[in-house]
Amino acid sequence: MAEGSVTVRLQQAQDYQFDVHFGPGLAPLRADEPPPLGQGAGPTPVQLLAAAVGNCLSDSLLFALRKFKQRPEPIATEVTAEVGRNAEGRLRVLALRATITLGVPAEQLDHLARVLGSFETYCTVTQSIAGAIPVSVAVLDAHGEVLK
Repeated sequence: MAEGSVTVRLQQAQDYQFDVHFGPGLAPLRADEPPPLGQGAGPTPVQLLAAAVGNCLSDSLLFALRKFKQRPEPIATEVTAEVGRNAEGRLRVLALRATITLGVPAEQLDHLARVLGSFETYCTVTQSIAGAIPVSVAVLDAHGEVLK
């Protein structure tokens, strides 16, 4: 990711549905709240947050492995957001748990321990929110072996 600013534009479509515009050449994304507030016509803000964390972590891991000419594809990532009430009784994202599964067995990847020890520090999104929301990350290989 380059330095600078990133701007997205949201336009209300109806009720709690907003079209999120990312810029020229990119299709807008419809976001919505689940019933009874919204109609569930798109991802919720919490889902978008979880997706941003998962995408950034996946990108960081892939980039770090590719620096060593490694091919871990296909990578699959699942992020669970724990939503609950804070001390004031307001709904908040209390924690995020990411599980990244590599598409190959660990023994096919060189420099894996080094990569696993550092890739998270390069994830712009995760490192930006980790001070407010605890984020835990697990990495598995294609056989389901827990690597981190």
